[in-house]
Amino acid sequence: MASSKIFLIFFLAALIATPVVVAQLGGLLGGLLAPINVDGVLFCSINGKIDVLNGATTPIFPNASVQLRCGAGNVVSSTTTNGSGAFSLVLNPVQNILSSLLSNCNIVVTTPLSTCNASLPSAGVLQSPLQIVGRTAGGLVNLATGVFQLIPQLN
Repeated sequence: MASSKIFLIFFLAALIATPVVVAQLGGLLGGLLAPINVDGVLFCSINGKIDVLNGATTPIFPNASVQLRCGAGNVVSSTTTNGSGAFSLVLNPVQNILSSLLSNCNIVVTTPLSTCNASLPSAGVLQSPLQIVGRTAGGLVNLATGVFQLIPQLN
């Protein structure tokens, strides 16, 4: 009988303490598990960046298909650039570990460059690694593209 009372006391104490522990872990994990945002602006060029050629600035690349690929080419997320060539992907930190994103993932533009400029290649894809650009006060981790490269064939 005495052991039942002791068990009940410990059980009630655990129930009372649980919200405190969850709140403390939530505060700790909230900083670690903040959403991850990948932003970029895509330009109609071999390197996907803005260039100045013959005094003219490279145009933007609207309506281009953009994918986040990890590992052996697995598509994790995808979007399309808007009319200004901008794209944004918001990733769940529980499913996407930041260190893995930085070491094992790339932004891939699958729309052929010839779509925005007929003199550019029609085969291959633009690909860029990710890099950290900062963190907001609310904890959102911001990533951006590095330098794009034209990859002749990506499986």
